[in-house]
Amino acid sequence: MKTQKKFIFSSVAFLIFLVTFFLNRLNEASQKPPVNPNNSNSSSSTIETSAPSSGSAIFKVVRVIDGDTIEIENGEKVRYIGIDTPEIVDPRKPVQCFGAEASKKNKELVEGKMVRLEKDVTDKDKYGRLLRYVWVDNLSTGSGQALFVNLELVKQGFATSSTYPPNVKYQKEFLAAEKEAKESKRGLWGACPLSN
Repeated sequence: MKTQKKFIFSSVAFLIFLVTFFLNRLNEASQKPPVNPNNSNSSSSTIETSAPSSGSAIFKVVRVIDGDTIEIENGEKVRYIGIDTPEIVDPRKPVQCFGAEASKKNKELVEGKMVRLEKDVTDKDKYGRLLRYVWVDNLSTGSGQALFVNLELVKQGFATSSTYPPNVKYQKEFLAAEKEAKESKRGLWGACPLSN
């Protein structure tokens, strides 16, 4: 009888452990969308998107301010996390090399489109802009993929990696994309002598 109670207790404890383990794994998987392995070396930054991750919301982009800042339909300005593009609108700085190209590319990627905004740790910067990762859902192809705009701009050489803790969720991806773009002299890395 004593052995039977021990066995039942051990079995119940093991089942609780398994359920907890699998629930934690499911929660972790929903926090960060997986990178699509089929596109790891391609020219676009896509991921599989079955559902928006927690801390994200969908908005229409009404205006592109520059290469790394947009305005969404509710009037909020959004600064892309983890990247920096050459300046074109900062009154304290002259227009920088490849700034116009970065702004044009950002406009091509997001203006007038519905985007998913993903928050990291910090909500806003010191200027009151939302800090977000930006994803464009690709509904037209029905592929279930989304374009990670922040990463795409770095991959194509329109932006540099510029990560500030605690917002470091995709820092490794940004650094790897920048290294590859720099080695390939893509975008600003080939056009702007001071960036090399």
